[in-house]
Amino acid sequence: MKKGIVTFVGGIIVGIAATFFSILFILPGQMFLVNESRLGFDQTMEEIIESAEANQWTISHIYDLQATMKKKGFEVAPVNVISLCNPMHAHNILSSDDDRVVSSLMPCRVAVYEKDGKTYISMLNSGLFSRFLSDNAKETIKAAGEETLQILKPVI
Repeated sequence: MKKGIVTFVGGIIVGIAATFFSILFILPGQMFLVNESRLGFDQTMEEIIESAEANQWTISHIYDLQATMKKKGFEVAPVNVISLCNPMHAHNILSSDDDRVVSSLMPCRVAVYEKDGKTYISMLNSGLFSRFLSDNAKETIKAAGEETLQILKPVI
């Protein structure tokens, strides 16, 4: 009887430790999707903008973080953040009292940056993130992420 209890408690402890390890070390590396662009920085930006429009998404803003940092006296490599919006997805989130909390992630954002002489595109792994949301938000965020990847296809 004691051996069974010790085994059970040991299993619980190992399970908790494995879960903690996964959350602490594995999950953070999966929260963002990063792809190398086959194009240079400026051309990547142009292609993403064209692809977004072709897919009926709008660009609500482009943040030029290099220019912003330069105004503050700092030099950084080129980094632009493109705010993409799909009105149907936005409406699905904003029309629900329960899901409006997700609006802090709206619109969808894609970062384009240079590192080691190459251009990269990063975005939130919405498929992974959406697992923690209500059904409506889950489906909306997941669909928005899939469509955003479709927008990025011409450059990756």
